[in-house]
Amino acid sequence: MLKVRVIPTLLWKGFGLVKGEGFDSWRQVGTVMPSIKVYNARDVDELILLDITATEENREPDYDSIEEFASECFVPLTYGGGISNLTMIRNVLLAGADKVAINTIAYDNQELVKEAAYKYGSQCIVASIDVRKHSNGHYECYRHCGSQSTGCTPVEWAKKLEKLGVGEILLTSVERDGTMQGYDNALIHSVSSSVNIPVIASGGAGNYEHMLQALKTGHATAVAAASIFHFTEQTPAEAKDYLAQHGVPVRKT
Repeated sequence: MLKVRVIPTLLWKGFGLVKGEGFDSWRQVGTVMPSIKVYNARDVDELILLDITATEENREPDYDSIEEFASECFVPLTYGGGISNLTMIRNVLLAGADKVAINTIAYDNQELVKEAAYKYGSQCIVASIDVRKHSNGHYECYRHCGSQSTGCTPVEWAKKLEKLGVGEILLTSVERDGTMQGYDNALIHSVSSSVNIPVIASGGAGNYEHMLQALKTGHATAVAAASIFHFTEQTPAEAKDYLAQHGVPVRKT
C-alpha cells in the first residue's frame, strides 16, 4: 500500500514567505531557507515551494534561488510559479527541483503539458488545480492565482490532465485556503474518484483530524498544508503519528 505523504507548502513572495486566506497572502511568516532547514529536521515527506507572483509579474522562475534552496532541501522539492515553456521546466529541474507544478499555462497550452510529461516523465509534472465553489454549489477551476475563471469543472479538467500525462494533482480549495476550518472533502472525493493518479489535498487544514478526513472521506493520497504549521504548535511529525494511530500508512524515519 502506498504511504501517505504530509507536505508543507511554502508560499514564496519576493524576499520571504507569506500566508493569508483565500489566496490573499499578505502576512509575512519568515524566509525560505530557514524554513527548509527546519522542515528537514521535522520528518516531512516533501516540500512544495510556490512563487506566487511569478505568473502575475510575467517573469521566469528565479533559478539561482531555486538552486540554493534545493541544495539545502533533503526531501523531494516541488517548485511552481511562472512556468510557461519546456525550457523553464528543464531549468527548474536542472536547478535541483524534483518536480514542477504547472497551473495557468496548462489552460492555454495543453500540448506543453503532454510534451513535458513525455520528455521529463510524468513523475516530474504536478498539475496544480485551484477551485472555487459557487453559491449554487458548483465547482469551477480558476487560473492566475485563483483570480481568473476558466469554465472548467475540477473533474473534467483533472481527467484531461491525466490523459495529457501529469503524474499527480495538487488540488486546492481557494475558499478554504488559510482558514484552518478543514479541507473540502466533497471536492477532493469528486476528483480523486475520477482519476487514477495521486491527488494532494490542499486548502483548509487546521488540525490532524482534518488531514485524516481528507484521506478517509476525500480519498486523497497526500495532504498539503501551510497555516497549521506556521501558526500553531502542530508539526508534520505529530501529524504522521496521529494518522498512523488511525490506521493510515505513513512514512517514518
